[in-house]
Amino acid sequence: MRTYVPKQGEIERSWWLVDADGLTLGRLSTVVADRLAGKHKAAYTPFLDTGDHVIVVNAEKIRLTGRKMKDKMYRRHSGYPGGLQEIAAEKLLARHPTRLVEFAVRGMLPKGPLGKQMARKLKVYAGDRHPHAAQQPRPLAVPGAARAR
Repeated sequence: MRTYVPKQGEIERSWWLVDADGLTLGRLSTVVADRLAGKHKAAYTPFLDTGDHVIVVNAEKIRLTGRKMKDKMYRRHSGYPGGLQEIAAEKLLARHPTRLVEFAVRGMLPKGPLGKQMARKLKVYAGDRHPHAAQQPRPLAVPGAARAR
């Protein structure tokens, strides 16, 4: 008996909608990363992109527990001496609310070209409106959402 490996044309991709209002960043990110990778499907293959598209709305209303809003730092380096730039999660959320979710989910996906391909299926919006109504996204329930609010 041979192991089933889905071909690119056989993979069916669904669209999911997540409302991030009041949700904790880490709990939301794990659910979204699993959907993007396709781990919820029977045909999941670690070296193929079998995942679905995920739309996250209300990213500006995401929560972080404890003192992470002030203490969690996002760092990047220009490559030049003294080129380290840091921004706290609180300021990042105020300036670019979508990036907080994008960075968290991206860090949970595989590194390399496969992870980049999976991350392209993530659509994050600060408000409650999105331009993907034609895809008829289904609501995705996040476990622990009732306790987080």
